[in-house]
Amino acid sequence: MRHIIATLIACIGAWIGFANPFIQVPFLILLFPLGIALCGLFADTPAKAFRSALIAGALAYGGCMYWVALPVHDYGNLPWILAAPCPMLLGVYCGLYTGIFAAGLRLVQERLHWLATGLFAAALWTALEALRGWLFTGFAWLPLSSALVPVPWLLQAASLIGANALAGLIAGSIAMPVAARGKAAAVAVSVGVLATISGYGMMRTAQPLPSDGAISVALVQGNINQAQKWDVTFQNGTVDRYATLTEGAQTRDGNTPDLIVWPETALPFYFQETSLMSARVRKLAREGHTHLLTGAPAYTPIPDGGGYRMHNRAFLIGPDGSNAGFYDKEHLVPFGEYVPFGEYLPFLNKLVQGGGDFVPGIKSTPLPAGQMDLGVLICYETIFPELAQARVAAGANLLVNISNDAWFGHSSAPFQHLQMSALRAVEQGRWLVRGTNTGISAIIDPYGRIHAHSSLFRAESVVASGVGLLSVMTPFHRHRTAILTASFALALILGGVACLRPAREQVRVLD
Repeated sequence: MRHIIATLIACIGAWIGFANPFIQVPFLILLFPLGIALCGLFADTPAKAFRSALIAGALAYGGCMYWVALPVHDYGNLPWILAAPCPMLLGVYCGLYTGIFAAGLRLVQERLHWLATGLFAAALWTALEALRGWLFTGFAWLPLSSALVPVPWLLQAASLIGANALAGLIAGSIAMPVAARGKAAAVAVSVGVLATISGYGMMRTAQPLPSDGAISVALVQGNINQAQKWDVTFQNGTVDRYATLTEGAQTRDGNTPDLIVWPETALPFYFQETSLMSARVRKLAREGHTHLLTGAPAYTPIPDGGGYRMHNRAFLIGPDGSNAGFYDKEHLVPFGEYVPFGEYLPFLNKLVQGGGDFVPGIKSTPLPAGQMDLGVLICYETIFPELAQARVAAGANLLVNISNDAWFGHSSAPFQHLQMSALRAVEQGRWLVRGTNTGISAIIDPYGRIHAHSSLFRAESVVASGVGLLSVMTPFHRHRTAILTASFALALILGGVACLRPAREQVRVLD
């Protein structure tokens, strides 16, 4: 019964704490690590703790990612009987990490002081989130701290230590008083840590935003039906819609935007080729005297007539209509943009339409656009801290995320994706502008606050002025490697010390 209660606590915390289109109560996310910690501390052995928390984590994450079944069925052409279990398979994978966390807590709880147990929990959660974002190409979806985006003052510590370590501090603060069986001193330390996180955030968000210059940005959301997008008979209509929305955005407040952003694969044709449609897009930038960033598929010939390499590309068009640069997506989505081991598994089809398997890009330097240096992140790339880190390290003073979340319908995915994007803005101390096909397009400041956003599945534009161009580096940016290294090291050292100590006899939690 205790394990069922712990599982329910974890699931309620995740299902309502993380972003969703129904109701989100960010503070309830605290229940998620609480439930996982209880799974560990209720168990008789680390093995049982792992099993219990694996189930709880699988149900929690799987429920939050129910939307995975939609593109698998609708665009992967799998029947519902095969598509429906896919979210739970991803949930089980994520649950492996919660299982390890709970097993670790169970291992150390009778061998370490409660304060050391709290430190161990914080370091272990941080390390496991970072590991999940790297192992097997990485799946960094739904880090704990993304649930806090609606309450920006709770996010600000991410500028110091990063989103993963902020999640670790929260998880450690929740696990510590549980491991101490409710001792007043442990409760006081836990409350103190959470109060410090909150106090720093309130102080920081009360300060004016720094700026090395400001620009105006227009995000154009075409809302193109995914089922029609790659049909050649709709190509002219797609360009017509983006042109109309762009012209409206250019005249909305009488000032031409410095940057216009169209979403990932906004152009369902090879823009790099000379054509009437390509010329029309260039004319828009030229007549508006503005930079235009747009997504489109692209290709490069393989030497010696060996065919072509396909790319998911962002093109930057200059105010004179010329090519001002491009960026090829470097972190591709497995089974969405390429099939892992596809040469050995030819029966697997990728879900994405519009070309063959994509090849990752090899250049992540910012795209210069006047006073702007655009650090581009295409779709899924915005969930990976190291990619935003690389853009800023290379000189980006503005982060730009272009995406197409049409695959996921009216589900939780667009909301979750938006909130994870906000974490990158806080970590790197940069404005982030996010242009999508069907929503949610948004302007996000370096404090993670959403200044303007679109609605889902509406053709519209979002225009904002005062978007800052920043060059200062956050403490997290400067010390990210040291923070992660320290987290892994602390978890290993405390875990090793615990393994060398005999277990103390203690009363089981809540028995």
